[in-house]
Amino acid sequence: MTRYRAPAAGELRWAELGEVSALYHRTSGQTHVVVSPVPEILALLAGEWLDVGALLARLTGEYEVGDPDPAALAARLDELVDTGLIERA
Repeated sequence: MTRYRAPAAGELRWAELGEVSALYHRTSGQTHVVVSPVPEILALLAGEWLDVGALLARLTGEYEVGDPDPAALAARLDELVDTGLIERA
């Protein structure tokens, strides 16, 4: 089972810019501009390993999710792995 984890909250610095957010990842030294649901995903994965099903359950429980599609969430998580914002195990 594939699980994902984001850095602990202190590793990311956020700036809200209306509908987008800029975040600075201290470990990599990179700045990323993201939109929903990325901030929500990062918040739920902060320092905790979750699989797609558990993450989707938390997302739908805490946020309004238009289409709770596990395949779409897995694709988004893989994109975040590619950017270095989250880890995969």
